[in-house]
Amino acid sequence: MLVRIVRMTFKPEKKEDFRILFEKNKLKIRASQGCRDLQLLQDVEQANILITYSLWDSQKHLNIYRNTSFFKEVWAQTKVMFAEKPMAFSSVKVEGNLH
Repeated sequence: MLVRIVRMTFKPEKKEDFRILFEKNKLKIRASQGCRDLQLLQDVEQANILITYSLWDSQKHLNIYRNTSFFKEVWAQTKVMFAEKPMAFSSVKVEGNLH
């Protein structure tokens, strides 16, 4: 299982536009092959920082999704709203995975 976290800092006047875009597209993202969960979080101290937390069956599934025209279209709409470059992290669980 792959955990994908993307931390995005939005221009204050664009944060609500992103929330609308997310709401419009979240079900389609969640329905992508290999996507097990998708959540939108907000930083507790900086309201213009939003974070997506998603679970994928594998890096391969995430890469397939990221190469779709749907992702490219949504990402193009999203990145013009940023106040700063986003930070993305992909991780796998290590606790309990010792053999």
